[in-house]
Amino acid sequence: MIRFQQVTLARGIKPLLDNVDVTLNPGDKIGLIGANGAGKSSLFGLLRGELHADLGSIDFPSKWRMAYVAQETPALDRPALEYAIDGDVTLRLLEDELAFLESEPETSANGILIGELYSALADADAYTVRSRGEQLLTGLGFTLDQMQQPVASFSGGWRMRLNLAQALMCPSDLLLLDEPTNHLDLDAIIWLEDWLKRYAGTLIIISHDRDFLDGVVNVIVHIDERKLKRYSGNYSSFERQRAAQMILAQGALEKQTRQRAHLESFISRFKAQASKARQAQSRMKALAKMEELAPLRAAAEFSFEFREPANAPNPLLVMEDVNAGYRIEDNDSHKVTEKTIVSGINFSLQIGQRIGLLGVNGAGKSTLIKTIAGELAPLSGDSQFGKGLAIGYFAQHQVEMLRHEESPLWHLGHIAPTVREQGLRNFLGSFNFNGAMVTSKIAPFSGGEKARLALALIVWQRPNLLLLDEPTNHLDLETREALTMALAQFEGTLVVVSHDRHLLRATTDQFIIVADGKLQPFDGDLDDYRDWLFKTKLASKTNATGAAAAALPPVSAKSASTVAPAPTMSNADKRDQKRSDAEDRQKLAAKKKPIEAKIKKLEEQIAKRNAQKAAVDARLADPLMYDQANKKELKMLLTDQAFYAKEATQMESEWLELQEALEQATV
Repeated sequence: MIRFQQVTLARGIKPLLDNVDVTLNPGDKIGLIGANGAGKSSLFGLLRGELHADLGSIDFPSKWRMAYVAQETPALDRPALEYAIDGDVTLRLLEDELAFLESEPETSANGILIGELYSALADADAYTVRSRGEQLLTGLGFTLDQMQQPVASFSGGWRMRLNLAQALMCPSDLLLLDEPTNHLDLDAIIWLEDWLKRYAGTLIIISHDRDFLDGVVNVIVHIDERKLKRYSGNYSSFERQRAAQMILAQGALEKQTRQRAHLESFISRFKAQASKARQAQSRMKALAKMEELAPLRAAAEFSFEFREPANAPNPLLVMEDVNAGYRIEDNDSHKVTEKTIVSGINFSLQIGQRIGLLGVNGAGKSTLIKTIAGELAPLSGDSQFGKGLAIGYFAQHQVEMLRHEESPLWHLGHIAPTVREQGLRNFLGSFNFNGAMVTSKIAPFSGGEKARLALALIVWQRPNLLLLDEPTNHLDLETREALTMALAQFEGTLVVVSHDRHLLRATTDQFIIVADGKLQPFDGDLDDYRDWLFKTKLASKTNATGAAAAALPPVSAKSASTVAPAPTMSNADKRDQKRSDAEDRQKLAAKKKPIEAKIKKLEEQIAKRNAQKAAVDARLADPLMYDQANKKELKMLLTDQAFYAKEATQMESEWLELQEALEQATV
C-alpha cells in the first residue's frame, strides 16, 4: 500500500500540503483531483522521488515497479514502434545483454548465460512484445505505416502519445498518469479507458475529464485546503458525498453562528452587572473555547452564459455535393494539387439543431468544421450561407491564435472598438479576468485562462451558430462544467467536436459521423459509438493503412434528416423532405413553447423566493435580533423563513415536473 504520514510540502513560499495522512490500497484506481495549483503534480513528484517532503514520510513497497509518462520526447530517428517498446526497460536490458554475449567468443559459461537470458526473455514476454506494441499504438490512433516512421517526424501531441505508449508498455505495479487524455481524441480516450480498467496494478490519475474518471477510478483523493481527503467511488460519487458534506458543514456553521450570537448577546448585556458577572464570565470562556468552524470555502464557482444570439436564417447553411479538403501548392513548380478528405457532402443546418460530430482520428472532423466555418473553401460543390448567419468558431488550436503579447482588454477591444472600456472590463470580469489581469500580457497565462479568453471573445459576438472543435482542451473540471452548462442553455445552433463525453451528452441531441471519407448519420448514443470504435480498431489490425472500418449502425429517421438523403432522390424530393422536416420542427417548437414559458416564469419565482429567504436569513444572523426587544420581529422572521423555504421547495418540485413534460414533448 501507499501511506502518507503527516506529510508537509511547500514549493518556494507556497504551502501545498500540511500534515496530511492518507492510505491507498494495492489495486486501487485513484483519481487525484483539486484546483489548479493545489499540488497534484507535486504529489506525483513526491512519489517519483523528484521532490522530498519537508516533514513526514511516504511509504510504499520498495519492490514496486513504477511507470509514468515522460514530459519530453527527443527528436529521434528511431521508429515509433521501437520507441514505444523501449518503455519495457527490463526487456531492453535483457536484449542488450543477449546481443553482447552472442557477439563474444563461444564458451561453456557463455552458453549457460545465453540459455538463462533466453529463459528470462520468455518470462518477459519478449516474443509477443511487437504484437503488444502494435496493439497499444493502434489503440492510441497510429496506423501500421506510422509505427515505422521516425519519432522526429511526429508533432508534439503525437509524441506525447508515444510517451504514453511507453508508460503502458512498462510492466508496473504503480502507474502514474498526469492528464493522459490531454493529447487524445475521443476514440483514443475510449480505448485508453478500456485498457486502464484491465490494469492490474495501483493506478493514480490526474484528469479533468469526469466521464473518464467515472469509467476508470474507484477512489477519489481530493486536495483541498492543503489536505488530502479520500473518498470511495468514482468522480460522480465524490460529487454526491462532497455536496452532502457541504450541506452538513453549512448547517453546522449556521448553528455555530447562532450559538455565538446568543453568547455574545448575553455577554454584552450582562458582563457589567454584578449579579450576572459569573454567568457572563462562564459564557466568555465557552465562547473562547468554541471551535471556529472554517467558513465554507464557496470559492466562487466560475459560470457564464451565451448572450442571446442574433436572429438566424433558416436554414443557416446548405452544402450540396461538396468535397472538403486542402489545396497544396508545390513551392518549386507552383502546381496546385487537391487532397480530398470528405467527399459528397450533402448537408443542411436548421435553427436549433445540436449536433455532435463523431469519427476516428484523422477521419476529417476538423476539415469539415473548417469548411462549414468558411475557413476552407470547398474543393467542389456548392455551399450557401443564409443571410444573417453569425458563426462563432472555436478552432482546435484557438489558443495559439491569440496575440500573446497583448492583454484580454486589447483582444476584446479589437473586436469591439466602439464600446466603452468599462463595459469591456465588466464583461471580462464575468469570465474571471479581474484587476491587473485585464491589462496584462496573456503570455504567462495558463492554457485554461487563454482558452477562457478565447471563449469570452466568441460569446461577445452573439453567434447564432457555434462551431466548436475540441473546446475543452486546457480547461479544468470547473471551467468544463461552466462551458457545459452554458452550451446546454445556448439558444442558437450548435455543432461540436469534443472528446469530453459529459459535454457531448449534456449539449447535443443527435450525432453525425465522418467515416470512410463520407459524412453519415449515426443512429445511436455514445455507448453505441464506443462499440463501433472497438470493431473499427479490430478491423484496422488487418489493414496496412489502418483505415478499415466496421459497418455503421443503421440510420434512423431522426438522424437521416440531418444529412441529405441518398443521391437517388430528385431535387423536388429533397425540397419536399426539407419542407416536411421544417414543419415537424415547427410543430415541436409549438409544443415546447408554452412549457418553456412556464419554466422561465417559475425560475423567476424561485429566484425571488430564494432572495426573500436570503434576506430573512441575513436578519436572523444579526445577534441583536435575539434581544428581548426584538422578540416579536424574531417570531415573524422565523415564520417568514419557514414559509419561503416551503414555497421554494414546492416550486422546485413543479419545475422538475415541467422539465419532465418538456422531455416528453421532444420524444
